[in-house]
Parts: sequence; C-alpha cells; structure tokens
Amino acid sequence: MIIWLNGAFGAGKTQTAYELHRRLPNSHVFDPENAGYYIRKNVPKEAARPDFQDYRMWREINYAFLKYLDQEYGGTLIVPMTVVSPAYFAEIVGRLRADGVVVQHFALCVTKETLLRRLRSRGERNSWAVRQIDRCIEGLADEAFRDHLQTDDLTIPAVAETIAARLGLDLQPDRRSGLARFKDRILTQIRHIRFFP
Repeated sequence: MIIWLNGAFGAGKTQTAYELHRRLPNSHVFDPENAGYYIRKNVPKEAARPDFQDYRMWREINYAFLKYLDQEYGGTLIVPMTVVSPAYFAEIVGRLRADGVVVQHFALCVTKETLLRRLRSRGERNSWAVRQIDRCIEGLADEAFRDHLQTDDLTIPAVAETIAARLGLDLQPDRRSGLARFKDRILTQIRHIRFFP
C-alpha cells in the first residue's frame, strides 16, 4: 500500500510521513522530489522549467519507481508530496491505481494564515513555498484530491494517528520523551530544507 500525503508547503507532510514511518513497522518514506533534483541538475538551462513537476519525465520516473517498489517491497510506502494539478496527479496516482496498486491519498489542509505562520517560523518570508500557497489551496479543493484532513489544530502525532485509524493500521506506541520528539522534528526539518522548488 502507498500512503500519499498531499498538501501545501508547510502543511506537515514530511513531519507526518516520518512520524508514521517511526511508528509503522515495515514502512519506507519515498521522496519524489529526489527525481526532480536529479532532472534539474542534468537538464541544460535552455531546456529548464521552473517547476520540475512540469517535466513529463518526473511524473514517469515517480510512477515507474513507485510501481516497482509496490511490487518488490512488502511494506507500506509513505509519499509526502505536494501535487495540485489533477492531470499530473492522474499521471502518477491514477495510473498506479489503474494498475491495481492501492494508493490511499490524504490532503493535509491548513488555512493560509497557519501556513504563513509555519513557513515564517522556518525563516521563509517570500520564498517559493510562500508564493505557492494560494495555488496549492485552490488546487487541493479539486475533487481529485478528496479525503481532506484539516490539520490546523492537530499535532503531528495526532495527524499520523488519524490517518492510521482511517486506514485500520496499528501504530506502535510513541515512547519517546518530549525532548526526543522535539529533536526528531528538528532533524527531520533540517534534513528536508529545500532552497529551490
């Protein structure tokens, strides 16, 4: 099974993904952005596009990679990735589902005010992520992204537990201390800082 965590930048996708991963045995976090950074590094600037999701090969690579992992890996794949184009979503998730792959999609929805507060707390004032807020909120309202989960007032563990409950998954108890939880959140955030879209 694939659990796809969608949402605007700052919605908590990555933190929720790693919370699920820590507490869900036999799980793996798959990051589709890695294909984008590979493409960006190897495409001549004359053929470059501002958003790597606009490369058809990015969508093809992630579809093929996820299909391969679904066939070869017996665990749960967790995919934290913002995709707000219904057409692009269909090219990856729609194709996977058509191939019989179980993809459970959750859109982590957050108000614009909360997103701005979260992004500013990370030092992002006028970043690419901040400039995408309206586009993401509008895009995720599309029916293609149903199963919205409003997360403004939920902690990351509560979001993970809500998703697990909806899917009938048993998460291991979180026995970390408060300090260990804080450290894990900071390390996850640092490891996934992206300076470019």
